[in-house]
Amino acid sequence: MRKVCQKYGVSQRRACQVLSQYRSVQRYEPKPREDEAALTEAIITLAKQYGRYGYRRITALLRHQGWQVNFKRVERIWRREGLKVPAKQPKRRRLWLNDGSCIRLRPEYPNHVWAYDFVQDRTWNGKAFKMLTVVDEFSRECLAIVTERKLNSQNVLETLSELFVRRGPPAHIRSDNGSEFCAKLVREWLKRLKVKTLFIEPGSPWENGYNESFNGKLRDELLNGEIFYTLKEAQILIEQWRIHYNTIRPHSSLGYRPPAPETMIWKGPFDLKPDVALN
Repeated sequence: MRKVCQKYGVSQRRACQVLSQYRSVQRYEPKPREDEAALTEAIITLAKQYGRYGYRRITALLRHQGWQVNFKRVERIWRREGLKVPAKQPKRRRLWLNDGSCIRLRPEYPNHVWAYDFVQDRTWNGKAFKMLTVVDEFSRECLAIVTERKLNSQNVLETLSELFVRRGPPAHIRSDNGSEFCAKLVREWLKRLKVKTLFIEPGSPWENGYNESFNGKLRDELLNGEIFYTLKEAQILIEQWRIHYNTIRPHSSLGYRPPAPETMIWKGPFDLKPDVALN
């Protein structure tokens, strides 16, 4: 409006009349809230700390810190400060049968379907190391990330044995057709424990979508942004990230709650919400 008045040399009243605008609208000056500066600083701090998080996940973290804010206000500040939302990955199609049903078994409860896979990275000197990631598909919780220079079927057995003792064996476990997972020793051991194996089709990683998604987050949020000087440093930082992923990091499919928050409140037989610690 000010530019129109200056360009054509007319009063604000005349310009508002021509443009069908109320003068009160043009004269309105927004009054920022008292906590605007503090909230902006908190958003920028979290955005710097978690560079791959969007404003919705940042909102969940702010609420976890005690802020009473909604997505819209955080989005407004987010865009005003020039912060960018990470680009979404393209959706992949699943394999479907002729009757329209999906081949992939869907998890129905915790410990129903686990999935595991390998991820590779390198330390600063170029030496490779390998990570075995194990995920509960229903709760989205990362059960373990084993990091070593080399991992084989024996390491797979040791990791699963420890998890089975702590959590009990799952009904199914999903993996690709890697030699470490298809080894006769592993298959026979799982068969004795009555754990059914679900092997995906070769060249079809989307059939192991939950674990592939987790591995992508691990690489995107940690591995791509860190230089590991030693294997021990990698093990410590990766385990710290796993704990953060389980207990703090908001998960969009869980209503922006973490998969396994450190504190819980019991409200009913099927309703768990983070708040007060359960004994």
